[in-house]
Amino acid sequence: MLDSLKRHGRLTQIELAGATGLSPATVSNIVKELTASGVLHTSFTSRSGRRATLVSLARQVGLVAGAHFSTRKLHVAIADATRSVVAETSIPLAPDHRHDAELDRLSLLLGDMVDGLGGSLSDLLGVGLALPAPVDPRTSVISTPGLLPGWDGVDISRSLSARIGRPVHVDSEANLGALAEAREGAARGASSSVYVTVGHSISAGLLVDGELFRGASGRTGQIGHMTIDENGALCRCGNRGCLETVAAGPALLAGFSEADGIHRLRDLVTAAGDGVPAAQRTIADAGRHIGIAAASLCNLIDPERIVVGGELARAGEILLAPLRHALDRAILGGGVPEIVASAFAEWAETRGAIALALDHVAVDADLVALPA
Repeated sequence: MLDSLKRHGRLTQIELAGATGLSPATVSNIVKELTASGVLHTSFTSRSGRRATLVSLARQVGLVAGAHFSTRKLHVAIADATRSVVAETSIPLAPDHRHDAELDRLSLLLGDMVDGLGGSLSDLLGVGLALPAPVDPRTSVISTPGLLPGWDGVDISRSLSARIGRPVHVDSEANLGALAEAREGAARGASSSVYVTVGHSISAGLLVDGELFRGASGRTGQIGHMTIDENGALCRCGNRGCLETVAAGPALLAGFSEADGIHRLRDLVTAAGDGVPAAQRTIADAGRHIGIAAASLCNLIDPERIVVGGELARAGEILLAPLRHALDRAILGGGVPEIVASAFAEWAETRGAIALALDHVAVDADLVALPA
């Protein structure tokens, strides 16, 4: 029952019974006992017009942190055991950031944030970390060298843990974005889903039967490196004509001159929203290319829902409408999954990192929370 609450946050007693296979009466008795001991917290809610008891882990179980290194920005959040965020911040990153300097900076930032909450790093039960590259789950090392220069060959989990003295768990940004959306966001309730993050890079996280599918070495979901044009531009991965060469941030921004005033993806999205035809067409073309690549994923795993996140997703239907159209044309049988925008915008990966950290916290009935 505690594992179900760690995975899903807040559940009604009826939902807990369904998730655990226990009878409602048994769930009620356990909830009363663990609430009295301080492990659980209960409140009342009205779902579907009926009053119900909502159950969550107690806040005093402890704190976890989530951090997301994208290619251009670092997001950090601290949450309690209910996944309620109690502190968050973001700072810009240099395009060529390296693991040593950035892990030092993250360590200091985490220390300052928990200090601001009246605590210390020892109060963190664990830290989850999202990176813009595939991560081998067995070694916490980037599994495809060259995609994140300055981070190759490093056991990132061990390196950060040595700095802060707390357990650290690492995964790709796409996987953790998928985890956040499936647990508490736009993919909640879907048995299988795909999270596609679109920004300065493009990748996908896959949820199959409610579980992340990482593959043998964590390289699953690298749709940014699907070949769109075998005679196309050279990609940073060393191949030609990858999806990223026509639909990721650098390729999109390259089509504008200094005089256009479009220097960042944020500028491009704003211009498209303001009705600038070139900006709208650029994003629409990106959506079409992404839809073609996503169709291959759909033909392989048949997801119930596709969630689109990342910086470019802020363009909304300017991106999503052509993506749907391309997907509809390329998918087998016309069974197009539901396609929706992320519920958490640029914070999805950070919330997924929080969920990853919480998954590795062991909570017992004596209110002792320990790293699992």
